Amino acid sequence: MNAPVLFEEKTAANGMRFGIATLNSPQTLNGLSLEMVDLLAARLDAWASDPGVVLVVLQGAGEKAFCAGGDLHGLYRSMRENAGGSGWSNAYARRFFEHEYRLDYRIHTYPKPVLCWGHGIVMGGGIGLMMGASHRVVSETSRLAMPEVTIGLFPDVGGSWLLNRMPGRTGLFLALTGAPMNTSDAFFAGLADFRLNHADWPRLLASLEEQPWAGQPQGAAEGTIPPRSINDGLLRRALAALEPQTPLDPGPLRQHSFLINSLCSGNRLDDIHEELAALKDHEDPWLARAAATMLAGSPGSVRLSFALQQRMRLRSLDDVFRAEYIAALACTAHGDFAEGIRALLIDKDKKPRWNPAVMDMATDAWVQKFFEEPWPEGEPHPLEDLGKEGR
Repeated sequence: MNAPVLFEEKTAANGMRFGIATLNSPQTLNGLSLEMVDLLAARLDAWASDPGVVLVVLQGAGEKAFCAGGDLHGLYRSMRENAGGSGWSNAYARRFFEHEYRLDYRIHTYPKPVLCWGHGIVMGGGIGLMMGASHRVVSETSRLAMPEVTIGLFPDVGGSWLLNRMPGRTGLFLALTGAPMNTSDAFFAGLADFRLNHADWPRLLASLEEQPWAGQPQGAAEGTIPPRSINDGLLRRALAALEPQTPLDPGPLRQHSFLINSLCSGNRLDDIHEELAALKDHEDPWLARAAATMLAGSPGSVRLSFALQQRMRLRSLDDVFRAEYIAALACTAHGDFAEGIRALLIDKDKKPRWNPAVMDMATDAWVQKFFEEPWPEGEPHPLEDLGKEGR
């Protein structure tokens, strides 16, 4: 039970099996370490090629969180050890971001249904795991956010792709402010497909053992409905049977979406930043807190997040992961990422010394270094093969 990820298989009544992967670090809110990433990736590969496994369930141990983010302590140590070095010379960060992004992309393109139980806190790396799942489930306890601006990073793990696909300009707003979403807003933003009461999760798992799952037939006749389609439908039916009937009230993101679209509609970050900063005195506490978070966050992260949203607007998911990998490594060498972790988690003084300290210094020219390939000339991108499978 001390393993960082627990794996088990359940056998349904007709002999088909489904795998359950449980992030098992509740004391860190199931923060995603490199070891956890590698264990998940290996088991997902094994389950993908096993014809007896029909679907995969992702969940987190404990009552508080599915996954509250990545291994910030490990990344902080690597940045301290690599102080003064380039992002490319940080071997741990290179492995961590490459392996994490590969895992997230694998979930997006997985050949079998993936059910993710997004209960409690889901942030950063947890969003990366959840957003690629085919069946994303939230509960009354779910709280989702991408608050990387507070630690000198940016919404990565495909966030530059995901946020661009949210309604209107709400994705940009979330990137700049790190504002949290409740269960209702998770649906509005396109992050959730189903909801269950937290108490009903064991009932759902039990019901999965009763479904007539379709196996992988050998030499199936042309026109046969593929197992993936059948099993997607069976899983959807099982989830719908337990979905609460009480309607959800609109969350604050949806309530304020018209205002957010208006404030974030321009193409100049300086104008958008000024408009959002004025919300710090708004009578709605959610908007006021969002503005305060942005103003206390890293100006460099605000600029980088905006630049990624602009540049990745029409790019494919694999292209986005490649761009984010370059930007993430640059963040490990720039300084604000380490400083943000220090202020929040190490010294806990919550007084980061950002560089640049103000938005006027985080210019379009300043941000260009986060898009420059850091590896030796002529070498391929470490994620070059993403999206090339089967071509």
